[in-house]
Amino acid sequence: MNVLEEWVHTLCHGLGVDERAVDRDLVLDLTKDVAHNVARPAAPLTAFIVGLAAGQSGGSSEAVTEAVNKAAAFATGYARAESE
Repeated sequence: MNVLEEWVHTLCHGLGVDERAVDRDLVLDLTKDVAHNVARPAAPLTAFIVGLAAGQSGGSSEAVTEAVNKAAAFATGYARAESE
């Protein structure tokens, strides 16, 4: 088990989250897209907001995937202001 797998296991256990519901690669791909297309600090904020949105929609893996896909689409189409 690598450190990332250990962390996900520890955090899920500690927060009472079903570890099987965590699609690590999906979330990492999202945060990569946001960091590159928006700004690096936007990546963890996006992940948090996606979690909130998924929770408000029932918290299923489908709700997570839908929220991630929407956020990724927003990030891909995001145009930064010239001053940033």
